[in-house]
Amino acid sequence: MSKKSSVQEVGARAHIALAQGPVEPSTVTSVHVPTARTTAPPRRRVRRDWAGWWFVGPFMLVFALVFLAPLFYAIYLSLFRETLMGGNSFVGVENYAQALTDPKFWEAMGRVAIFLLVQVPIMLLLALFAALALDSARLRWVPFYRLSIFLPYAVPGVVAVMIWGYMYGSQFGLVADLNHFFGVELPSPLATNLILVSIGNIVTWEFVGYNMLIFFSALKSVPQELYEAAEIDGAGTFRTIFSIKLPSIRGALVIATVFSVIGSFQLFNEPSILQTLAPNSIPSYYTPNLYAFNLSFAGSQFNYAAAIAIISGVITMVVAYLVQLGGEKKGAGA
Repeated sequence: MSKKSSVQEVGARAHIALAQGPVEPSTVTSVHVPTARTTAPPRRRVRRDWAGWWFVGPFMLVFALVFLAPLFYAIYLSLFRETLMGGNSFVGVENYAQALTDPKFWEAMGRVAIFLLVQVPIMLLLALFAALALDSARLRWVPFYRLSIFLPYAVPGVVAVMIWGYMYGSQFGLVADLNHFFGVELPSPLATNLILVSIGNIVTWEFVGYNMLIFFSALKSVPQELYEAAEIDGAGTFRTIFSIKLPSIRGALVIATVFSVIGSFQLFNEPSILQTLAPNSIPSYYTPNLYAFNLSFAGSQFNYAAAIAIISGVITMVVAYLVQLGGEKKGAGA
């Protein structure tokens, strides 16, 4: 008997039972209705695709060798100390405790903090002004001005410091020529009370073009519809800048500020090269990086220099994170 005829027979019996009225439960027999059996398909084993690792792998290898390995080695060095009697012995965090109470380290860190608070805002404001001027569509030959402002960044840092160091010299160079030509005695830019300002001038000259390019690129990505709406509403130039342009490039402002903060704490090339021209104005601990360098290569205190470098890196990371966090909060509240 086929499955279809069995189902029809069961339906006919149920119809007769309903016509005869209620029946005793004992007289009702259960009828099994055959159903079609379904079998689940076998689970296929998913093969892992490793193609992406062939692209990421070289970068991860270089990252591990260039960044992670030196970092872990510096941490390892900072936990030891070289002694005359016992050799290289484990001292734990004693190097860090010594660094945290070292007046030279904190003097260098305070000098960098002053440099950060004064030089970075001036540099970013000049870069922002240049970017807004180039984006205003009121200048002719914009590519020429953009390249001219960016060109100092293309000069190697060591060459730039040597050029400015020659101009700063009061016995030779530009300052000496001005003194001789006008018959005056201008203050020496390499004097102790002016050397930080001179370094700030070099760094500003080097990196205004770099930050200008960041701001200018961000301004070019602002939707044109916003400018058209502002023009319809009758907004002037300054109103457009403060209501549309600056809020639209807030992310670029935060990025440039974070980069500038990190660069300020890493200040090394400028004081290191100018030290040969003004040894009395730039001591060996002028900046944290210069202090760690001289401790390591001039004083052979590799372990203590590693501790100085680690603490400087942690302070830089914390300050940069706070700056980024503050920029994101202002962006969210705007």
